[in-house]
Amino acid sequence: MRILVDGLDLSGKTTLVSALTTEFAARGRPAARHRGMLAAHHPLRPLLKKLPLVKQPDSAFITTAFLTAGYALDALLVKVDPPVRDGTLVIQDGYADRTAAFGMAGGPYLAAVLALRWPRLFAPFDVAVYLHAPAEVRAARLATREKADAVDIRGVQDAAFAETFTAMLIRGMGRRHRALFVFDTSTVSPAQMAEMVADAALGTGPVVLSPVDAGLERAA
Repeated sequence: MRILVDGLDLSGKTTLVSALTTEFAARGRPAARHRGMLAAHHPLRPLLKKLPLVKQPDSAFITTAFLTAGYALDALLVKVDPPVRDGTLVIQDGYADRTAAFGMAGGPYLAAVLALRWPRLFAPFDVAVYLHAPAEVRAARLATREKADAVDIRGVQDAAFAETFTAMLIRGMGRRHRALFVFDTSTVSPAQMAEMVADAALGTGPVVLSPVDAGLERAA
């Protein structure tokens, strides 16, 4: 089983990943955080690591490289070469979803447009969780971050960039996942989110949550 946690920087992804790991452990299900490509042995991983990921929103080349040579190929490889084989639940911290969203917010670049047109080219997740938070909340979190990069700062200062990023996740990339949650992390605690996500992951049937005003609405 695979769970994806994604969203704009400073939205609380790392905190939720930690909370999910704790929640699943309490339920007797081992879970491990994972980043990058899903396939255990992706042949192009060393080359992709040489690209400055912090510049991806401003680079059509980097966006294209990660979406095609990276994540599209990864979707094929992971079917025969998964990250774990012992039944451990994988909690993925960021994936192709954010690459496509950044490519639209910073571009739009052709590769990102095509990714949104055909999101099923990329590996799906049993449960995907997209996080967001108001700019003032992310600004407060930015002030406490020791090493903020250009993407962190831009996401706080450029409202149009942040809004486009989140919209592209929800309206485009989220379509391929079995279940989708969207949380405003300024209104829902990590523990509450982790409990809801774990219930959906270990339960039956899809659950889709979307933000409505300051709350959440359950939809079929």
